[in-house]
This record gives sequence, structure tokens and C-alpha cells, in this order.
Amino acid sequence: MVARGDEGADVGACSGSGAESGERPEGESRSGVLVAFGQQLKLLRLRAGLDRTEFGKRVGYAAQSVASFEQGRRIPQPEFIDKADVVLDAGGLLLALKAEVARAQYPPFFRDMARLEAEAVELCVYDSHIVNGLLQTEEYMRAVLAMRRPLLDEETIELRVAARLGRQKVFNRWPAPLLSFVVEEGALRKLLGGKQVLRGQLEHLLLFGHMRNVELQLMPLDREDNAGVDGPYTVITRRGGEQLVYMEVQGRSNLLTDRDEARLAAARYGIIRSQALTPRETLGFIEKLLGDL
Repeated sequence: MVARGDEGADVGACSGSGAESGERPEGESRSGVLVAFGQQLKLLRLRAGLDRTEFGKRVGYAAQSVASFEQGRRIPQPEFIDKADVVLDAGGLLLALKAEVARAQYPPFFRDMARLEAEAVELCVYDSHIVNGLLQTEEYMRAVLAMRRPLLDEETIELRVAARLGRQKVFNRWPAPLLSFVVEEGALRKLLGGKQVLRGQLEHLLLFGHMRNVELQLMPLDREDNAGVDGPYTVITRRGGEQLVYMEVQGRSNLLTDRDEARLAAARYGIIRSQALTPRETLGFIEKLLGDL
């Protein structure tokens, strides 16, 4: 299955943006679920006899934001949906759309991957260009997203940051998934956003590297053997043992569901891991990189 995107990302992402809402992904026509949610919201508000201003006061949002939600132009935060369902005595009608509304925060090409990622029992991730979105600090996220061409508007950046931060809940999920990351040394040397941003990112990686369900490995530049020459990808293992492979480049994503292809990709990942530094060696290498900054 091939899904096309409007901008490249390992995205997502990730809550924590401080914004009341986010714009739709740029270049995307109004999402059907957002339109349906907005229509339902408006009907329930009118049934309750509330104008937008009064309703906004009760849920803690401006009337303009309420209008945007009702028109399907903005993606409501989960907190808004929770409050609106109670204030409008909706009996769960709005909550029933909560999960699908949340999916709308991701670029269209990443939505299936976001769902699979959240449900996976194991993720094996190889990255060569930048630090994977699951491992990024908020400052690093903003630096990466600011590099996109064509430029992203500020609201879209806020939406992407919130999405990536939300994705990182996978680290605290229980039962804990097994998470393996191999990253090329070059990705950890890029000064995206400046030295302070990189320093914060490297310190963040050290924290992840000490988590019991995380295996973090670095592929040094001086390795003569590297089975990752075809580029980054992620092997997703679902309950029951089904494996899928996600790849992304230049705003285009590819989700491989063929059993044989997935098996070969998993085997190749095993070779990549064997060629990289061990997790313990990786932590020492990152500490050295920090010392050199």
C-alpha cells in the first residue's frame, strides 16, 4: 500500500504545544471526520440553547475557535472534546469521534503508521538522515520542521510538534513494547537549530538509552560494512506476530504488507544491528559527542 503525503516527516509525533487547536494539514481538503464532528458539535450546541460565546466560556475556548471546530477547519484537542461532551450533555456522541479526530492531526500519508505504531508490540527503527521523531526533543522537532521546503506555516508546525510529542506515549505504554533504534552517526552530528538544540537532543538520547525497553545503537561513519545502504525504514510487529514495514522519503510513504518482504526487512535490520555499536558503546559515544560540543 502506498500513501502519498504533502510533506516529508517521520512525523508526527508525538500535547505539549499549548495551542487550543491546530490547522488541518496543509494541502488537504477538509477531513470528513472533522466535518462530521463539527456538524454534530453545532447541532448539540444549538439544542442546548447556547451561542458560541457562552459555550466557549463554559469549555474555556474563544468563540472563534468554536466556530473553527464547527466548520471543520481546525482540529479540536482531546480536552475540548471531553469538556464539550459534558457541557452539551452529549452522552458520549462527541467522545465516540475522539480517536478519529485525533488521527486528523497527522499528515494523510502517516495516519495508518501512527495507528500501527501506537499498537505495536515491537518497533525496529533504522534512521540515517535525522533523529527519529519518537526520539526527538521539542526544540529539535521545531528545528527540523522549520527546514521544510516549501515552508510550513506556524500553526502547522505547532500541530506537527503536538503530534510528535503525543506519539512518544509509546515509551510509557504497558505492557511495554520492545523498541530498537539504530541511527547513523551523521544524524547526530548535524547542527540543526544550533549547538544548544543538538546538545539537548543528545542528552535526550542518553535518557532513552537507559530505558529498559529501549535498545539504542549508533552506526559509526567509519564502518566498512553497513546493510542500511538502501535507506531508513521501520519494522512494525503486531500482536500475533504479523510484521509490516514502513518507509518514507520526500513526502511519500510506503507501507509493505507482504509477508516475505517484511521478513526480509526484519532480517536485514538484524544485520544492521550487528554492524552497529552495542547499546553500551553507543551511550559512551554519545557522551563523547556531548563533550566535543
